[in-house]
Parts: sequence; structure tokens; C-alpha cells
Amino acid sequence: MKRQAFNPFLPCHEYVPDGEPHVFGDRLYLFGSHDAFNGERFCQNDYVCWSAPVSDLSDWQCHGVIYRKDQDPLNDGTRFMYAPDVARGSDGRYYLYYTLDFVCAVSVAVASEPAGPYEYYGVVRDVDGHVLGQREGDVFQYDPGVLVDADGSVHLYSGVACENGPLEKRLGGVKRVMNASYHYRLDRDMRTVITPGTPVAPGAALAVDTPYEGHAFFEASSIRRIGDTYYFIYSSTNSHELCYATSDRPEGPFHYGGVLVSIGDIGLDGRVEDRQADNHLGTTHGSLVEVLGQWYVFYHRQSNDNQLSRQACAEKITIAPDGHIDQVEVTSCGLNDGWLEGRGTYEARIACNLSGKDGPTRYTPFRTQPTGQPYFTQDEPDNDSGSAQYIRNLTDGSWTAFKYFQMKGADRVAADYRATGAGRLLVSLSQNGQPVAVLPILPADLWREASGRCAPLYGKQALYFRYEGEGALDMRSITLS
Repeated sequence: MKRQAFNPFLPCHEYVPDGEPHVFGDRLYLFGSHDAFNGERFCQNDYVCWSAPVSDLSDWQCHGVIYRKDQDPLNDGTRFMYAPDVARGSDGRYYLYYTLDFVCAVSVAVASEPAGPYEYYGVVRDVDGHVLGQREGDVFQYDPGVLVDADGSVHLYSGVACENGPLEKRLGGVKRVMNASYHYRLDRDMRTVITPGTPVAPGAALAVDTPYEGHAFFEASSIRRIGDTYYFIYSSTNSHELCYATSDRPEGPFHYGGVLVSIGDIGLDGRVEDRQADNHLGTTHGSLVEVLGQWYVFYHRQSNDNQLSRQACAEKITIAPDGHIDQVEVTSCGLNDGWLEGRGTYEARIACNLSGKDGPTRYTPFRTQPTGQPYFTQDEPDNDSGSAQYIRNLTDGSWTAFKYFQMKGADRVAADYRATGAGRLLVSLSQNGQPVAVLPILPADLWREASGRCAPLYGKQALYFRYEGEGALDMRSITLS
């Protein structure tokens, strides 16, 4: 019997952001960076690969480490591997593209199977043999995306828009171009540039008075061909959103299309500012994939009260006949076949909205002090000890939400919690709605259950939990019956 699928869709101890989903054969593969539990830097771990059969997107399998950072000869032992992409070459092999942090070069590894193991293959060079990105005035190489088109042509997209920003300050005074994502055509050896780089999506300075303004390119170049249209997916200067642009040619010009997803649902229901977000903000990065006729957008969320332990999520999208894609809402059940069943026990970690009383926080990459906000975490870095992820630090006025359930008469709601003070959990069907159930909370050092009755619930419903009371409450799961 097929299980339900949730967001995040990988096990709670796994942190794979910057996801590039690809279908090879009868499986959906996820390639991405690899963060650490309570990480101190982005992408601290070696690359792993997860995959699921296209017939069951709840059944994810880990293939283990597929490529180690010490396999790259450019790594001096201090570098981590940033967001990768993978493409199948005309020779049938699989090519993995990535950059080491703040090393201005696109490295390539190769394998005979999608899940590796991968071996170092070389770096992308121009026809004169120079490493792309190494010379003064070159484009800063970052977050590469790659497409092998139907005619066998190979297209690389890379770059970052960070004019006079923190990246530029870390480059040792060597000036590189950091104003857009750039397109390069590669030879069939998958690593030799045969056309000069041309900009495809502008950064903030180049986006003024263009349709990109307000959603200019920042990082996370990704490319998909859908029919005869090329979709360029990227993370904007707003950081919390993925946007897209389209063209009828792989080299562009690309025309701004809109926002695919915001991890705080900014842009939906009138939300325009950080404090109006429905979730903590930080980076997100991902792309599109089609599975058995259904399209999805993959992205990531933050956890562990920082921006350095990110987890993979996905949502269904619809591509209109004219190619337009409407922004989608973040949910608890993006890969599921429909809404979640309105009965049973669900881990609190699948909540898709989480906020303090006065609104969510915006995480910065190198923040070290606690925010005072509720957040997702776990007590141990893996599941060997049975440590499950939960919501920590719901204080007075903090709230969380689960979307969506297909209710069929549930009239009891319960929560597994522990708390440092007394209070109550108010359960409602909308963020500011009247409570349909009240769960009494007592101080408890160990996990215990609070429950409350409600009128029978039917149809598609979201469930919001708002804490009112003293101290702080941790929530491990909810139960509907």
C-alpha cells in the first residue's frame, strides 16, 4: 500500500537543499548540496543522492555518498561543494557540475549511473585552455545548471549577481563579473566552452526598468526544456523565492515569467513584506520536474534556527497552455497524491507555516545568536537514537499550520507536547479564525498528550495551532480522530 508523502519529503535527519530533480529511467533522482544538522557553514557534507520510483513519490531511497569534496584536486581541504546539477551526456554517462565555495571554476565529475559513484573529470575551460572563471574580468562561476538538448548540444548556465557584495570581498581583489547568470555552449566533451558567455537573467543593477525589477536574478541557475520552450529557474534577490523566465532558444533572450514559489508565501493573498510572511525566510533554491504528467517545483526550507540546515520540499504546479505558471502555496503534502487523510498521527515537522507572535524571522547566512522564534529541530543529528524532528519554542502568540487535510468527520484533535509553563493550544481553520478546539497545556518535562473536541470536520481544511500561555512549548506530533 502506497504511503502518504509529506514536506519535507526526505527523512527528518536529512538536509539536502538546492535540489535539482531529474527523472532517469523509472526513478526520480534528487541531486543537491548537503548541509549538516546544526551546521556552521553551508554545504558541509559530501554529496549524497536520493531517489524514488516515479510510481511512488513517498518511497525515497538513499544511495549514500556519491562524490566526496576531497576528490576535487582544486580543494585545499577547506572548501565545501555548492549546489550541483547533473545531466546525461550523449555518450550515456552522467555528468555532475558544481563549484567549490569561492573557487571560481566549474568542476565536473562523471559516472556510469545516475547515483554514481562519480569520479573527477576536470574543470570547464575555454577553447584556449583557460579555466573558465579564473581570469580577471571573467564571470564569477557559481551554482551551475546544465542542459543536454534534444539535438545533443550542451548548455551551461552559471553566475551570481552580487555587485560590491560579500562574495566580491572574498575573492582576493581579483575582479570578476557578478551581474547576471550567463549561458555558455559546451562541446560534446561536456567541459569545453565553444561560445562566449552571454547574460540570460539580469541582476538588480541590470534589471532596473525591466520586467525583472523587484525579482532580479541572484543565484541558483537552473534550466529545463518543456516542449519547445526553455524555462530558466533562479533564486531572486529576494532570496525566499524561485522565479522563472522563458525563451524559445537555450541562449535566450529570456523573458521574465513570474514567481514559482516563496517559502513565506509572499506574493500570495496580498502578502508583500517579510513580516506578512507565513514562514521564516532565508534562501531557497530548486527547479522543475515532470513525473507521470504532473509537474512539480522543488525548493528548500530552513530549520535548526539558522539558514545552514536546509531541507528539501516540493509542490505541484500547473503549466498553462500559454506557458505561464502561477505561484503556488507551500503545503505539508506537495508530493502526495491529493490532500492528507483527515485522520491519524502526523509529525509536527510537516507543518508548512511557522511564526512568532509578531511575525517570522529572516535568517541570515552567518547569524549565530538564537532568534527567540519557534523552529524545527531534533535532539540528535540522526535517527539512530530514535530522535525525531519537532517544533521547538512555541511561546505566547506563536503559531504553526498544517495544509491540507481531507476531513471526513474528525471531531478530536490532539498534540504531543512538552512545556515549561501552562497555557492552551488554540486550534482553528484559518490563521485568525475562531478556535474550533482548545487543548489545555500543563508544564511537562516529558512528552505528553493534550486533546480537545471539536464539531466534526469535513472537506479540505488547514489546521492552525496557536499557543497562549507561559513559558515555551515544544510540539512533536498532532493526531486527528
